[in-house]
Amino acid sequence: MTTVRQRRAGKGTEAAEDQPSEEKNVKPDGKILSDHTGGKLWNILSISVGGIVALSLGLLTSVYVATLHENDLWFSNIKEVEREISFRTECGLYYSYYKQMIQAASIQQGLHGLVYDNKTESVRTINILERMNVYQEVLLSILYRILPIQQYLEPVYFYIYTLFGLQAVYVIALYVTSWLLSGTWLSGLLAACWYITNRTDTTRVEFTIPLRENWALPFFAVQIAAITYLLRTHLQPVQERLTFTAVFIATFLFSLTWQFNQFMMLIQALALFILDCFDMLPTVKVTWLYIIQISALLLVCVLQFFNSMILGSLLISFNASVLIARTIQKNLKKGGLLNRLGKLILHVLLVLCLTLLINKFIKKSLNLESDEHIFKFLKAKFGFGATRDFDANLYLCEEAFGLLPLNTFSRLSDTLLFYVYIFVLFLMTVAAVIVAFQNLSGSNQVQFMEKMEEYTITLKPDAAYNLIHTVLFGCLALSTMRMKYLWTSHMCVFASFGLCSTEVWKLILKCIHLYTSQRTHAIKYSILIITLLYISYKFWPGIMDELSELREFYDPDTVELMNWIKSSTPNTAVFAGSMQLLAGVKLCTGRTLTNHPHYEDKNLRERTKQIYQIYAKRSPEDVYRILRSFGTDYVILEDSICYERRHSRGCRLRDLLDIANGHIMDGLGENEPDLKPSLYPRFCEEIKKNLPPYTIHFTRVFQNKTFHVYKLAKHK
Repeated sequence: MTTVRQRRAGKGTEAAEDQPSEEKNVKPDGKILSDHTGGKLWNILSISVGGIVALSLGLLTSVYVATLHENDLWFSNIKEVEREISFRTECGLYYSYYKQMIQAASIQQGLHGLVYDNKTESVRTINILERMNVYQEVLLSILYRILPIQQYLEPVYFYIYTLFGLQAVYVIALYVTSWLLSGTWLSGLLAACWYITNRTDTTRVEFTIPLRENWALPFFAVQIAAITYLLRTHLQPVQERLTFTAVFIATFLFSLTWQFNQFMMLIQALALFILDCFDMLPTVKVTWLYIIQISALLLVCVLQFFNSMILGSLLISFNASVLIARTIQKNLKKGGLLNRLGKLILHVLLVLCLTLLINKFIKKSLNLESDEHIFKFLKAKFGFGATRDFDANLYLCEEAFGLLPLNTFSRLSDTLLFYVYIFVLFLMTVAAVIVAFQNLSGSNQVQFMEKMEEYTITLKPDAAYNLIHTVLFGCLALSTMRMKYLWTSHMCVFASFGLCSTEVWKLILKCIHLYTSQRTHAIKYSILIITLLYISYKFWPGIMDELSELREFYDPDTVELMNWIKSSTPNTAVFAGSMQLLAGVKLCTGRTLTNHPHYEDKNLRERTKQIYQIYAKRSPEDVYRILRSFGTDYVILEDSICYERRHSRGCRLRDLLDIANGHIMDGLGENEPDLKPSLYPRFCEEIKKNLPPYTIHFTRVFQNKTFHVYKLAKHK
């Protein structure tokens, strides 16, 4: 089991140029810049300073997470095998393809090895570029080979520094989004500070470096920043075209680097759909955003050799359905309140039915089943019936796919982020509901509009989009903990925007009849400065302590196993075991695997369930027959799985296998009535007794405190 241990000694005042408001040329002290040239110079100075601060914060964040990674593992001092083992589970699998491309005799041979891969899944040849999102590894390996850096930088450092560099892009994108929304770069400064001080809940890049989300989320943040700018009013045609291009590029890169892109963009499409229905976004821009999403996803589909999971995605079906429904219902946004509501309900039902029909037709036509495990998981998770499906239960029992823990909110509250977020969210939601009602009712009364003037902020499309975005991704994070990083980073943006927005404070002060321009700016900047001082005072010492804490990677059992495999088994040997461990086996030794952690393939899921019978109550003959059917030469058994205590009864891997096989689970507790005792003991326990029924098929060839490796006999 991989652990870390203590290291041993030895070895503002600004307004954005494009953000119109009646206080555009007001300084914090209330002095009016009457001279037009002076105002332009002030804006240029403000943008220059804000840009420098953004770049500085991005670079500092990159250095910060890189330092934490080094301090936690002593990465620069440990052996290559230890570095590779530190890329846990699927991270190791993805990095192995980068290593494979680096070690290939040529770029062409490396690409051929990926397109015709027969080492990732034994007795099968698969196309890695089709099955997995590894184009980033391919591009990095090519850059490393052609750039003159081999003498100065090891391949692994080129890889991890690229990921840490993307954190700079991530923070800058969050900073810019907050700046665009509020009109002040100080808002971006606060967003970046909150992102850093809430690092535990905003990113996990320093210990899961190659994970797909660490590649994708920076591009997603850039896309959100571009959409925020696109939804501003009074953009010139050239500005719109350039921004649409930026949105497309960011959407494409996001889609190319993460297999779950379609689900995230579906939520984004839902946000656009909701706002368009309530007439809070320009319809033309929304239409182009739908088209950009489809185009980016189809381009990725082509690059991934027409990956069937992309073609059958709900996103393509939903966006196509919206465009078709809008063509059918041309007068959707005309009429009174009741008329509009009736049309809206009909429109939603039409889009929903079309989405299901189109998606069903595509999946039936192409015989797609790649993502069925996700829908089984969702069905069971939200209480639509219990399931004995092994794959669905495997997800349900993982903490990462459970509900967001309550202690997350206490951590976010320590930095004041959650309190500010809830305050801003409440104000914006109430105002947005009122404006949506106004839009549906089609009221043009001057008196009503004058009363609504204080809610102008919610009429801005960019603010409205970010409101619905944070609500929908908040719901996703609350239901699935692993997705919290999509929400918490945007939470920093949304909270800082509300705290630093002139319009928000203007709204509040008008409600209590205390509004003046000077008072608005005084309160806004005072609270901002107090918040920044509080964060600095409370968290700066902790950050310094964290940076000074030195630890060391320590996993001698896994290192011993990998060294034994490299030195004592043939290069063509096929290994079976847990998905997580086998990813490390491929990276560290280059041996062929029976299964791996990239779970988005039905055949692989069925194969993994069969391989995992080594932890079930099955006869040695059955297990041997299953393993040999996949060409297995060696099987690795892990005590941490066989005698698992991390999960409670019913969620241990051996329990999931027992339930799927119709067997009673071990230990005290209830069992479902139709479960029956197995005729055989648990294989992973019984094989260690070296009884004749087992030794005839399996010979133990390696053992330490954690792992037991058995060689399979080759019977004629």
